[in-house]
Amino acid sequence: MKETKRPNGALTFAVDFGPLLIFFLTYKLAGPGGITETIIATIAFMVAIVIAIAVGLLVLRRVSPMTWISAILILGFGGLTIYLRDPKFIQLTPTIIYLLFGGGLLAGMARRKAVLRWLFGPIFPGLTESGWLKLTRNWALFFLFLAGVNEIMRATLSFDTWLTMKVWGVTIGCLVFAAANMPMLLRNGLDSEAEVDSIERTPVE
Repeated sequence: MKETKRPNGALTFAVDFGPLLIFFLTYKLAGPGGITETIIATIAFMVAIVIAIAVGLLVLRRVSPMTWISAILILGFGGLTIYLRDPKFIQLTPTIIYLLFGGGLLAGMARRKAVLRWLFGPIFPGLTESGWLKLTRNWALFFLFLAGVNEIMRATLSFDTWLTMKVWGVTIGCLVFAAANMPMLLRNGLDSEAEVDSIERTPVE
């Protein structure tokens, strides 16, 4: 029997998180933090997400729907940020991403469909249908929570502080949330050997 090859969780995490890290580092290294630096960082972010998609297709042979959707929104709102010289568009991107994901997952739940399985891909081997539905519910509510958090940060923080919180605070929060779901997943059939890969492939856009 042919063994199914597991996805490279570390590389997938780098593909997902790398563009955001490039955005952060470019902004910090570009200068004092004005609109020019924001535009430079946004351009770097857009280039990085395109490279990430290419790496996903060429090396991993797969790009998750979540990454595709995020990339389209980043390119669209990044373009508006550059054209209008207004950082609020790139700041709004996470809110829209989280609302789309959260709303989409809840819509799937209403039809007893675990849409998260389509978004995340084959990273939870052995997980039962009940486990998928519970995980879908949890992430749907968490995405909606993140949308609210991003709007609060966008309205109350400087761009510099918002970006720092987005890169480190939200990312760490997502990893902690993913880890917190592990006991439930293991009780619902998740292969214990897939635990690390599952956390590494947590969405961070």
